[in-house]
Amino acid sequence: MLSALILIPLVGALIVSLWPRSRPNPEVGQVALVVQALSLVGAIVVATQFDIQQPDLQFVESLPWIDTLGLTYQLGVDGLSMPLLVINSLLGAISVYATATTIPRPRLYFTLMLLINAAVAGAFLAQNLILFFIFYELELIPLYLLIAIWGGARRGYAATKFLIYTATSGILILGGFLGFVWLGGTGSFNYDATLAQSMTLFQQGAILIAILIGFGIKIPLFPFHTWLPDAHVEASTPVSVLLAGVLLKLGTYGIVRFGLQMLPDAWAFFAPWLAIWAVVSVLYGSLAAIAQTDMKKMVAYSSIGHMGYILLAAAAATPLAILGTVMQMVSHGLISGLLFLLVGIVYTTTGTRDLTVLRGLLNPERGLPLVGSLMILGVMASAGIPGMVGFISEFVVFRGSFLAFPVPTLLCMVGAGLTAVYFLLLVNRAFFGRLAVTPPSDKVVPDVLLPSVAWRDRLPAIALALLIVTLGLQPHWLSRWSEVTTLAWRSPSVEIAQQLPPDRP
Repeated sequence: MLSALILIPLVGALIVSLWPRSRPNPEVGQVALVVQALSLVGAIVVATQFDIQQPDLQFVESLPWIDTLGLTYQLGVDGLSMPLLVINSLLGAISVYATATTIPRPRLYFTLMLLINAAVAGAFLAQNLILFFIFYELELIPLYLLIAIWGGARRGYAATKFLIYTATSGILILGGFLGFVWLGGTGSFNYDATLAQSMTLFQQGAILIAILIGFGIKIPLFPFHTWLPDAHVEASTPVSVLLAGVLLKLGTYGIVRFGLQMLPDAWAFFAPWLAIWAVVSVLYGSLAAIAQTDMKKMVAYSSIGHMGYILLAAAAATPLAILGTVMQMVSHGLISGLLFLLVGIVYTTTGTRDLTVLRGLLNPERGLPLVGSLMILGVMASAGIPGMVGFISEFVVFRGSFLAFPVPTLLCMVGAGLTAVYFLLLVNRAFFGRLAVTPPSDKVVPDVLLPSVAWRDRLPAIALALLIVTLGLQPHWLSRWSEVTTLAWRSPSVEIAQQLPPDRP
């Protein structure tokens, strides 16, 4: 069953790559969309059969592969990976749907998109360290090509920078995985939460540092973040949706799965420093976002800040905080996907993303009133306004982290307040005032009449907005998938019961 979630997009990529050139180009996108829809249906089927009361792996598949290397084809899903699996298929389908029908070289483009979907699904399902690494690296070249071929004016620079950073990330992660086997005294790379029990604290620490830096580059966390704004600015809108909504989650998933769960003693030792690292990333990302005038770059820097919340919760490592990591990963995927879609619509319609140029887009007659309304909803969700999924995920993160790290949690809450600041600047500058797509001046600017946005372009954003509100009003529909799994995890050395005085309940 789980293999089908990998094979469907892989077979689809093969079909798309061999699609006859004599057929009209739009057909290629339609075939890719059908494949992504099948992948989404498959993920939903797995979710409907998933037992939320079972904390262990489910639907396990295991086949021998290269026994001499300790490599087996082993898949499984639990409460940590199940929500991410669905988000991967959902945003993959939205990215394919949001792609323009006139895109050049459509066969190559959609083949790469489907390969990324398969690779990410495989990474979330893999229960063998080397198998995870193979899937982790498999998405590298397709994303590089998507930026380098279909990106903006500086696409070569952005794609090369992404390639260098991500390749370095892979080297460090592979080194950490090899350390598990060599220092753990086992000849198998199969995932085992007890693999590091025989290691000394120093050995665990060495492996954890490699894993933290490797996945920290992917997330990305400060100071390994510099590739992300360039990649987002030069990437097309569908690629940005995939990058922010799905691919960054490989980093946060890896830190929780392979750092927190597999190296609990070293994690407990480094936890206070990880909380400080989270604060730095949150505040830096927020302050950098305030300084931006490019709408897309502002949203990109906001991702750096919001990824810091996940590191804070993982550092606290209480069951509630670990649940918060999953909810924050899902909520950020939905919200960032919505924001990048809307920024893409603004850019396509007006020809610019410059906040010093755009004004009054919320004009109900000649502007983009629906896009502006959805943008306001998206920034409110990102800022943690109650009633939306961004609020409940951040609340769970802060509530689960406060008793373990009160000061870092309060400082991260300041970052949440800064989110409202920079997104208020975005909305105020671009969507309010008199409609104009020219720099402010004393000259009389003629009224602008923007072309209406087709419903085909609006539907993906509307769908994400509905999900954001629905999961905000019914957060249990999200948290139920991971509650039992996260409660079953041991909280390394920062368990609340150990921190409270004996006379307190």
